Amino acid sequence: MSMLWFNRNLSLFLSNRTCVAIAGLDYCVIAADTRMSVGFSILTREHSKIFQLSEKCILASSGFQADIRTLQKHLDARHKIYQHEHNKQMSCPAMAQLLSNTLYYKRFFPYYAFNVVGGLDNEGKGCVYTYDAVGSYERVGYSSQGSGMQLIMPVLDNQLKSASPLLLPAKESATSLTESEAIDLIKDTFASAAERDIYTGDSMELLVVNASGIRREYMELKKD
Repeated sequence: MSMLWFNRNLSLFLSNRTCVAIAGLDYCVIAADTRMSVGFSILTREHSKIFQLSEKCILASSGFQADIRTLQKHLDARHKIYQHEHNKQMSCPAMAQLLSNTLYYKRFFPYYAFNVVGGLDNEGKGCVYTYDAVGSYERVGYSSQGSGMQLIMPVLDNQLKSASPLLLPAKESATSLTESEAIDLIKDTFASAAERDIYTGDSMELLVVNASGIRREYMELKKD
């Protein structure tokens, strides 16, 4: 048991880096950097932290790499079973609930993974769901996870000013930015985080989900 604990904690910082998502009225933008490292050692500069769950749903994760891969495989298997049984893909809100249930089921020995799910809901509106390690989640207009979160979230709070879910009547959680403005904002936040956070860098992978499908872009970040 002590060796299992040692091996698990030795690798806790594998892929424990930065991901960001912003939901708009008819789109969702999700991005993550591609650096994977342990402490001050960079293992690879081209590691994707984004996983496509369906045609309208994307998962971005930070945390322990082995747990993240296990979680992705589990969700992919459950989605394939759902498609065989219902002859359609799972919606983004349903996938968000499935992820919550999966994390809560493992709450006594949780996945060391901090997730953001983004995509389009049943009405074609952008949606972002943010999680803790044991499955508590919330639909928000934007979110960030990973080591760069403390640097990025204040900028997003200042620029997007998401409405409180406690306000009555309830306001739309999606931001009013256009798709191109949201992309530019995410690029700016990653460029800034890479200057201050040694675990964020190399390049940024960005996915845009809209009615036309999924588009992927890359942007170079600081290499040191």
